[in-house]
Amino acid sequence: MLPISARLSPLRRVFAATLLLCLTPLAWAARPLVTDDARIVDPQSCQLESWLRFNRDGTERWALPGCNFTGNFEWTFGGSVQRYGDGPGNAITDLQLQGKTVLKPVETNGYGVALTVGMTEYPKASPRRTPGGLYLNLPLTVSMRDDRLLLHANVGATHDRAERQTRMTWGVAGEATISERWAMIAETFGESGDRPWIQLGARVWIVPQRVQVDMTWGTQLNQPRETRFVSVGLRLLSPSWGK
Repeated sequence: MLPISARLSPLRRVFAATLLLCLTPLAWAARPLVTDDARIVDPQSCQLESWLRFNRDGTERWALPGCNFTGNFEWTFGGSVQRYGDGPGNAITDLQLQGKTVLKPVETNGYGVALTVGMTEYPKASPRRTPGGLYLNLPLTVSMRDDRLLLHANVGATHDRAERQTRMTWGVAGEATISERWAMIAETFGESGDRPWIQLGARVWIVPQRVQVDMTWGTQLNQPRETRFVSVGLRLLSPSWGK
């Protein structure tokens, strides 16, 4: 049982489980994927990924800024607030710190590998601060059709410090570019001991390589309607300050 959801009512457990699974190491792929890719932002540049996730009775607000200061290491620090119900204390706050490096750059019609490590904290998950988790993830990206089709596979582990449990995490995703601006995405992801999740969506470049908007729908397989969600995201990328 996850440390937060163990203290919540059955309905709130659904929302907490949704949030906590999406905070595991698969969380920081390029929006809107949860499954990670083997790429990082360009050297000496930054990005901001922000989105709203709407559940049946709750809303999540996310902001994840990240920068590549040195050339092959991307730092991300951000978090989210999930609010459900009408009570003043019905909120889960999450803080995250992540580092990611490329072990083998993705080549056109080839493949690439990266390594991600990070930690999460939940300072307002319950009446008292709840210990978060540590995670490690190994993303693999395969390029096909001159980068018009990208396949991603993840394997990793997350350690729940409150429950002192370690679980395997996994994800498989595909990105298909259908025009210069539009791409479609589909994925399934999860962790050992739980049913898998699916997510479908699309993204579009409003300003090529600078401003991107996306929308997705997702759910956990064979679970109540409360696990269904819709998300709308905005991704901003900066030019390199080294040029």
